Amino acid sequence: MKLSQFKFNLPKSQVALYPNSLERKFKNEDGTEETYRLTRRDEARMMVLHKKSGAIDMFRKSKGKAVKGDFLQFKDLINYFGDGDCFIMNDTKVFPARLYGTKEKTEASIEVFLLRELNSEVRLWDVYVEPARKIRIGNKLFFDDAGTMVAEVIDNTTSRGRTLRFLHECPHDEFRRELFALGEAPLPHYILEARGNFHATPEDAEDFQTVFAKNEGAVTAPSTGLHFSRELMKRMEIKGIDSAFITLHCGLGSFQNIEVEDLTKHKTDSERLIITPKACDIANRAKSSGHKVLVVGASVLKGTETSVGTDGLLKPYDGWTNKFIFPPYDFSLAENMLVNFYHPYSIMLMATCAFGGYEKVMEAYRLAVDNGYKFGCFGDSLLILND
Repeated sequence: MKLSQFKFNLPKSQVALYPNSLERKFKNEDGTEETYRLTRRDEARMMVLHKKSGAIDMFRKSKGKAVKGDFLQFKDLINYFGDGDCFIMNDTKVFPARLYGTKEKTEASIEVFLLRELNSEVRLWDVYVEPARKIRIGNKLFFDDAGTMVAEVIDNTTSRGRTLRFLHECPHDEFRRELFALGEAPLPHYILEARGNFHATPEDAEDFQTVFAKNEGAVTAPSTGLHFSRELMKRMEIKGIDSAFITLHCGLGSFQNIEVEDLTKHKTDSERLIITPKACDIANRAKSSGHKVLVVGASVLKGTETSVGTDGLLKPYDGWTNKFIFPPYDFSLAENMLVNFYHPYSIMLMATCAFGGYEKVMEAYRLAVDNGYKFGCFGDSLLILND
Protein backbone atom coordinates (compact mmCIF):
# COMPACT_ATOMS: atom_id res chain seq x y z
CA MET A 1 0.00 0.00 0.00
CA LYS A 2 0.92 3.66 -0.28
CA LEU A 3 1.63 6.16 2.47
CA SER A 4 -0.98 8.57 1.10
CA GLN A 5 -3.73 6.02 1.76
CA PHE A 6 -3.36 6.62 5.50
CA LYS A 7 -4.20 10.31 5.42
CA PHE A 8 -7.28 11.66 7.19
CA ASN A 9 -8.25 14.99 8.70
CA LEU A 10 -7.74 15.05 12.46
CA PRO A 11 -8.78 18.21 14.35
CA LYS A 12 -6.15 19.34 16.85
CA SER A 13 -8.83 19.47 19.53
CA GLN A 14 -9.20 15.67 19.29
CA VAL A 15 -5.57 14.90 20.12
CA ALA A 16 -5.48 13.77 23.75
CA LEU A 17 -3.00 15.73 25.86
CA TYR A 18 -3.72 13.86 29.10
CA PRO A 19 -5.11 10.47 30.03
CA ASN A 20 -8.87 10.31 30.34
CA SER A 21 -9.72 12.50 33.30
CA LEU A 22 -12.39 14.29 35.25
CA GLU A 23 -11.60 17.97 35.60
CA ARG A 24 -12.79 20.13 38.46
CA LYS A 25 -12.19 23.87 38.77
CA PHE A 26 -11.95 25.63 42.12
CA LYS A 27 -10.99 29.04 43.45
CA ASN A 28 -8.21 29.70 45.92
CA GLU A 29 -8.56 32.10 48.81
CA ASP A 30 -6.78 34.76 46.80
CA GLY A 31 -9.38 34.46 44.02
CA THR A 32 -7.17 32.63 41.53
CA GLU A 33 -8.68 29.68 39.74
CA GLU A 34 -7.11 26.24 39.41
CA THR A 35 -8.09 23.05 37.64
CA TYR A 36 -7.82 19.71 39.41
CA ARG A 37 -7.56 16.67 37.19
CA LEU A 38 -8.60 13.23 38.42
CA THR A 39 -7.39 10.45 36.13
CA ARG A 40 -9.86 7.75 35.13
CA ARG A 41 -7.80 5.47 32.89
CA ASP A 42 -10.44 2.86 32.20
CA GLU A 43 -13.27 5.29 31.45
CA ALA A 44 -11.89 6.42 28.10
CA ARG A 45 -14.10 5.59 25.14
CA MET A 46 -13.82 2.33 23.27
CA MET A 47 -15.22 1.49 19.83
CA VAL A 48 -15.75 -2.11 18.76
CA LEU A 49 -15.21 -3.34 15.19
CA HIS A 50 -16.58 -6.79 14.40
CA LYS A 51 -14.14 -8.06 11.83
CA LYS A 52 -16.25 -10.61 10.00
CA SER A 53 -19.56 -8.76 9.85
CA GLY A 54 -18.04 -5.29 9.54
CA ALA A 55 -20.43 -3.95 12.21
CA ILE A 56 -19.17 -1.12 14.40
CA ASP A 57 -20.42 -0.49 17.95
CA MET A 58 -19.97 2.83 19.72
CA PHE A 59 -22.74 2.77 22.31
CA ARG A 60 -23.81 0.58 25.18
CA LYS A 61 -26.99 -1.38 24.67
CA SER A 62 -30.23 -1.60 26.61
CA LYS A 63 -32.57 -4.47 25.78
CA GLY A 64 -30.51 -5.19 22.69
CA LYS A 65 -30.64 -1.66 21.30
CA ALA A 66 -27.82 0.88 21.24
CA VAL A 67 -28.35 3.87 23.52
CA LYS A 68 -27.05 6.86 21.57
CA GLY A 69 -24.82 9.11 23.62
CA ASP A 70 -23.96 6.36 26.10
CA PHE A 71 -20.54 5.56 24.66
CA LEU A 72 -18.78 2.30 25.40
CA GLN A 73 -15.94 2.74 27.87
CA PHE A 74 -12.63 0.93 28.01
CA LYS A 75 -13.66 -0.96 31.13
CA ASP A 76 -16.48 -2.56 29.11
CA LEU A 77 -13.72 -4.55 27.43
CA ILE A 78 -14.13 -7.54 29.74
CA ASN A 79 -17.77 -7.98 28.68
CA TYR A 80 -16.45 -9.41 25.41
CA PHE A 81 -14.22 -12.02 27.06
CA GLY A 82 -14.60 -14.81 29.58
CA ASP A 83 -13.02 -17.59 31.58
CA GLY A 84 -9.99 -19.09 29.83
CA ASP A 85 -9.47 -16.23 27.38
CA CYS A 86 -6.06 -14.53 27.35
CA PHE A 87 -4.80 -10.96 27.03
CA ILE A 88 -1.20 -10.57 25.83
CA MET A 89 0.25 -7.33 27.22
CA ASN A 90 3.54 -5.46 27.16
CA ASP A 91 5.12 -5.03 30.60
CA THR A 92 7.95 -2.75 29.51
CA LYS A 93 8.69 0.13 31.89
CA VAL A 94 9.34 3.67 30.67
CA PHE A 95 12.35 5.42 32.15
CA PRO A 96 12.73 9.25 32.40
CA ALA A 97 14.58 9.54 29.11
CA ARG A 98 14.43 13.29 28.45
CA LEU A 99 17.20 15.40 29.99
CA TYR A 100 17.98 19.08 29.71
CA GLY A 101 21.54 20.27 30.01
CA THR A 102 24.00 22.92 28.93
CA LYS A 103 26.98 22.85 26.62
CA GLU A 104 30.35 23.71 28.10
CA LYS A 105 31.67 27.25 27.61
CA THR A 106 28.68 28.54 25.60
CA GLU A 107 26.11 27.33 28.16
CA ALA A 108 23.69 26.74 25.28
CA SER A 109 20.60 24.77 26.35
CA ILE A 110 20.55 21.22 25.01
CA GLU A 111 17.90 18.52 25.07
CA VAL A 112 19.29 15.01 25.36
CA PHE A 113 16.97 12.07 24.79
CA LEU A 114 18.38 8.83 26.18
CA LEU A 115 17.72 5.86 23.90
CA ARG A 116 19.64 2.94 25.38
CA GLU A 117 22.69 2.17 27.47
CA LEU A 118 25.43 0.66 25.30
CA ASN A 119 28.00 -0.20 27.96
CA SER A 120 27.33 -0.06 31.68
CA GLU A 121 31.00 -0.24 32.73
CA VAL A 122 32.09 2.91 30.90
CA ARG A 123 28.65 4.63 31.01
CA LEU A 124 28.12 4.73 27.23
CA TRP A 125 24.66 5.78 26.02
CA ASP A 126 23.04 6.08 22.62
CA VAL A 127 21.10 9.39 22.55
CA TYR A 128 19.41 12.01 20.40
CA VAL A 129 20.37 15.64 20.88
CA GLU A 130 18.59 18.86 19.99
CA PRO A 131 19.71 21.19 18.48
CA ALA A 132 22.04 18.66 16.91
CA ARG A 133 24.05 21.19 14.89
CA LYS A 134 25.59 22.54 18.10
CA ILE A 135 26.81 19.21 19.45
CA ARG A 136 30.09 17.84 18.15
CA ILE A 137 32.56 15.15 19.12
CA GLY A 138 34.58 16.28 22.13
CA ASN A 139 31.91 18.60 23.55
CA LYS A 140 31.02 18.22 27.21
CA LEU A 141 27.44 18.52 28.44
CA PHE A 142 26.45 19.39 32.02
CA PHE A 143 23.18 18.22 33.56
CA ASP A 144 23.19 19.58 37.10
CA ASP A 145 24.24 22.76 38.86
CA ALA A 146 26.90 21.00 40.90
CA GLY A 147 28.64 19.78 37.74
CA THR A 148 28.73 16.18 38.92
CA MET A 149 26.66 14.72 36.06
CA VAL A 150 28.77 15.41 32.98
CA ALA A 151 28.86 13.65 29.62
CA GLU A 152 31.33 13.79 26.74
CA VAL A 153 30.29 13.37 23.12
CA ILE A 154 32.46 10.62 21.65
CA ASP A 155 30.71 9.76 18.37
CA ASN A 156 28.10 10.84 15.81
CA THR A 157 25.66 8.09 14.87
CA THR A 158 22.96 9.84 12.78
CA SER A 159 22.04 13.45 12.02
CA ARG A 160 20.60 13.76 15.54
CA GLY A 161 22.21 10.73 17.13
CA ARG A 162 25.25 10.84 19.37
CA THR A 163 27.14 8.48 21.68
CA LEU A 164 27.76 9.95 25.13
CA ARG A 165 30.16 8.79 27.82
CA PHE A 166 29.08 9.92 31.26
CA LEU A 167 32.01 10.98 33.44
CA HIS A 168 30.54 9.87 36.74
CA GLU A 169 32.51 7.63 39.08
CA CYS A 170 30.22 5.62 41.34
CA PRO A 171 28.51 2.21 41.42
CA HIS A 172 26.33 1.64 38.37
CA ASP A 173 23.04 1.42 40.27
CA GLU A 174 23.80 4.71 41.97
CA PHE A 175 24.71 6.32 38.65
CA ARG A 176 21.41 5.25 37.05
CA ARG A 177 19.40 6.54 40.02
CA GLU A 178 21.12 9.93 39.87
CA LEU A 179 20.83 10.12 36.08
CA PHE A 180 17.14 9.25 36.04
CA ALA A 181 16.45 11.67 38.89
CA LEU A 182 17.47 14.43 36.47
CA GLY A 183 15.20 13.17 33.69
CA GLU A 184 11.56 13.73 32.80
CA ALA A 185 8.79 11.49 31.49
CA PRO A 186 9.48 11.21 27.73
CA LEU A 187 6.13 12.47 26.47
CA PRO A 188 5.91 12.89 22.69
CA HIS A 189 6.71 16.40 21.47
CA TYR A 190 3.24 16.77 19.95
CA ILE A 191 1.79 16.62 23.48
CA LEU A 192 4.28 19.03 25.04
CA GLU A 193 3.94 21.54 22.21
CA ALA A 194 0.13 21.48 22.34
CA ARG A 195 0.19 21.99 26.09
CA GLY A 196 2.38 25.05 25.61
CA ASN A 197 4.87 23.76 28.17
CA PHE A 198 7.95 21.90 26.97
CA HIS A 199 8.48 20.14 30.29
CA ALA A 200 6.64 17.11 31.58
CA THR A 201 5.04 17.34 35.00
CA PRO A 202 5.63 15.04 38.00
CA GLU A 203 2.15 13.60 37.34
CA ASP A 204 3.23 12.59 33.84
CA ALA A 205 5.73 10.13 35.32
CA GLU A 206 2.80 8.08 36.60
CA ASP A 207 0.36 8.81 33.78
CA PHE A 208 2.83 7.70 31.10
CA GLN A 209 3.34 4.29 32.73
CA THR A 210 1.11 1.22 32.66
CA VAL A 211 -0.05 -0.17 36.00
CA PHE A 212 1.67 -3.47 35.11
CA ALA A 213 5.02 -1.95 34.01
CA LYS A 214 7.87 -4.14 35.24
CA ASN A 215 10.94 -4.36 32.99
CA GLU A 216 12.70 -1.03 32.47
CA GLY A 217 13.86 -0.07 29.00
CA ALA A 218 11.19 1.84 27.04
CA VAL A 219 11.43 5.46 25.95
CA THR A 220 7.74 5.67 25.13
CA ALA A 221 4.79 3.89 26.67
CA PRO A 222 2.88 0.97 25.13
CA SER A 223 -0.07 3.32 24.77
CA THR A 224 -3.04 0.96 24.72
CA GLY A 225 -1.90 -0.53 28.01
CA LEU A 226 -2.18 2.90 29.65
CA HIS A 227 -5.97 2.46 29.85
CA PHE A 228 -5.80 -0.48 32.23
CA SER A 229 -6.46 0.34 35.88
CA ARG A 230 -5.71 -1.85 38.88
CA GLU A 231 -9.44 -2.25 39.37
CA LEU A 232 -9.90 -3.50 35.81
CA MET A 233 -6.99 -5.92 36.19
CA LYS A 234 -8.66 -7.32 39.30
CA ARG A 235 -11.98 -7.70 37.48
CA MET A 236 -10.17 -9.62 34.74
CA GLU A 237 -8.68 -11.94 37.32
CA ILE A 238 -12.07 -12.57 38.95
CA LYS A 239 -13.62 -13.35 35.57
CA GLY A 240 -10.89 -15.88 34.78
CA ILE A 241 -9.19 -13.92 31.99
CA ASP A 242 -5.50 -14.83 31.87
CA SER A 243 -2.70 -12.33 31.30
CA ALA A 244 0.46 -13.19 29.37
CA PHE A 245 3.17 -10.53 29.62
CA ILE A 246 5.83 -10.02 26.99
CA THR A 247 8.46 -7.27 27.01
CA LEU A 248 9.05 -5.04 24.00
CA HIS A 249 11.01 -1.92 24.87
CA CYS A 250 9.19 0.68 22.79
CA GLY A 251 11.49 3.09 20.96
CA LEU A 252 10.95 6.22 18.92
CA GLY A 253 10.48 4.45 15.59
CA SER A 254 6.71 4.74 15.91
CA PHE A 255 6.98 8.55 15.87
CA GLN A 256 9.42 8.91 12.99
CA ASN A 257 8.04 10.34 9.76
CA ILE A 258 7.78 7.92 6.87
CA GLU A 259 9.47 9.58 3.94
CA VAL A 260 8.66 7.10 1.15
CA GLU A 261 5.33 6.61 -0.62
CA ASP A 262 6.00 2.91 -1.18
CA LEU A 263 5.70 1.35 2.28
CA THR A 264 7.79 -1.68 1.29
CA LYS A 265 10.81 0.65 1.25
CA HIS A 266 10.37 1.95 4.80
CA LYS A 267 12.65 0.55 7.52
CA THR A 268 11.80 0.88 11.21
CA ASP A 269 14.21 1.03 14.14
CA SER A 270 14.94 -2.19 16.00
CA GLU A 271 13.49 -2.72 19.47
CA ARG A 272 14.45 -5.23 22.15
CA LEU A 273 11.96 -8.08 22.54
CA ILE A 274 11.78 -10.70 25.29
CA ILE A 275 9.13 -13.42 25.36
CA THR A 276 9.47 -15.95 28.17
CA PRO A 277 8.41 -19.61 28.12
CA LYS A 278 5.83 -18.72 30.80
CA ALA A 279 4.17 -16.15 28.53
CA CYS A 280 4.16 -18.67 25.69
CA ASP A 281 2.54 -21.33 27.87
CA ILE A 282 -0.29 -19.00 28.95
CA ALA A 283 -1.04 -17.69 25.46
CA ASN A 284 -0.70 -21.06 23.73
CA ARG A 285 -2.95 -22.80 26.27
CA ALA A 286 -5.74 -20.35 25.46
CA LYS A 287 -5.12 -20.63 21.72
CA SER A 288 -4.98 -24.44 21.68
CA SER A 289 -8.13 -24.81 23.79
CA GLY A 290 -10.18 -22.63 21.46
CA HIS A 291 -10.36 -19.58 23.73
CA LYS A 292 -9.93 -15.99 22.59
CA VAL A 293 -6.48 -14.42 22.51
CA LEU A 294 -6.30 -10.63 22.53
CA VAL A 295 -3.17 -8.68 21.65
CA VAL A 296 -3.10 -5.39 23.56
CA GLY A 297 -1.46 -2.74 21.43
CA ALA A 298 0.62 -2.49 18.28
CA SER A 299 3.83 -3.26 20.19
CA VAL A 300 2.43 -6.62 21.30
CA LEU A 301 1.23 -7.32 17.76
CA LYS A 302 4.76 -6.68 16.51
CA GLY A 303 6.22 -8.89 19.21
CA THR A 304 3.91 -11.85 18.71
CA GLU A 305 4.27 -11.76 14.94
CA THR A 306 8.05 -11.71 15.36
CA SER A 307 8.11 -14.86 17.48
CA VAL A 308 5.14 -16.92 16.32
CA GLY A 309 5.93 -20.32 14.83
CA THR A 310 4.60 -21.98 11.70
CA ASP A 311 2.13 -23.85 13.92
CA GLY A 312 0.52 -20.55 14.93
CA LEU A 313 1.81 -20.75 18.50
CA LEU A 314 4.04 -18.33 20.39
CA LYS A 315 7.72 -19.20 20.81
CA PRO A 316 10.25 -17.90 23.39
CA TYR A 317 12.35 -15.03 22.09
CA ASP A 318 15.22 -12.88 23.30
CA GLY A 319 16.55 -10.48 20.71
CA TRP A 320 15.61 -7.53 18.51
CA THR A 321 12.82 -6.88 16.06
CA ASN A 322 12.23 -4.26 13.37
CA LYS A 323 9.07 -5.84 11.99
CA PHE A 324 6.90 -3.35 10.12
CA ILE A 325 3.29 -4.50 9.70
CA PHE A 326 1.09 -2.95 7.03
CA PRO A 327 -1.59 -4.26 4.64
CA PRO A 328 -1.74 -6.85 3.26
CA TYR A 329 -0.48 -9.12 6.04
CA ASP A 330 -1.41 -12.66 7.15
CA PHE A 331 -1.54 -13.01 10.95
CA SER A 332 -0.73 -16.23 12.75
CA LEU A 333 -1.51 -16.06 16.47
CA ALA A 334 -4.11 -13.56 17.63
CA GLU A 335 -7.54 -13.11 16.14
CA ASN A 336 -8.50 -10.14 18.33
CA MET A 337 -6.72 -6.82 18.81
CA LEU A 338 -7.02 -3.77 21.04
CA VAL A 339 -5.32 -0.55 19.96
CA ASN A 340 -5.61 3.21 20.34
CA PHE A 341 -6.75 5.64 17.66
CA TYR A 342 -3.64 7.22 16.17
CA HIS A 343 -2.52 10.09 13.96
CA PRO A 344 -2.58 10.13 10.15
CA TYR A 345 0.33 8.24 8.56
CA SER A 346 1.07 6.46 11.84
CA ILE A 347 2.64 3.00 11.61
CA MET A 348 0.24 1.94 14.38
CA LEU A 349 -2.67 2.89 12.11
CA MET A 350 -1.09 0.80 9.36
CA ALA A 351 -0.78 -2.22 11.66
CA THR A 352 -4.42 -1.75 12.71
CA CYS A 353 -5.55 -1.67 9.07
CA ALA A 354 -3.55 -4.82 8.36
CA PHE A 355 -5.34 -6.57 11.21
CA GLY A 356 -8.89 -5.28 10.84
CA GLY A 357 -9.01 -4.59 7.11
CA TYR A 358 -8.20 -1.25 5.50
CA GLU A 359 -11.74 -0.20 4.53
CA LYS A 360 -13.30 -1.25 7.84
CA VAL A 361 -10.66 0.42 10.00
CA MET A 362 -10.72 3.66 8.03
CA GLU A 363 -14.52 3.71 8.43
CA ALA A 364 -14.03 3.32 12.19
CA TYR A 365 -11.58 6.24 12.10
CA ARG A 366 -14.09 8.36 10.22
CA LEU A 367 -16.71 7.63 12.87
CA ALA A 368 -14.20 8.39 15.61
CA VAL A 369 -13.44 11.82 14.16
CA ASP A 370 -17.12 12.61 13.58
CA ASN A 371 -18.07 11.60 17.13
CA GLY A 372 -15.33 13.37 19.04
CA TYR A 373 -13.09 10.46 20.00
CA LYS A 374 -9.60 11.30 21.23
CA PHE A 375 -6.45 10.25 19.36
CA GLY A 376 -2.83 9.56 20.21
CA CYS A 377 -0.93 8.00 23.14
CA PHE A 378 -3.61 9.05 25.60
CA GLY A 379 -6.41 8.62 23.07
CA ASP A 380 -9.45 6.35 22.96
CA SER A 381 -9.35 2.72 21.88
CA LEU A 382 -10.55 0.42 19.12
CA LEU A 383 -11.33 -3.24 19.90
CA ILE A 384 -11.25 -5.50 16.84
CA LEU A 385 -13.06 -8.79 17.36
CA ASN A 386 -12.96 -11.82 15.11
CA ASP A 387 -16.73 -12.18 14.81
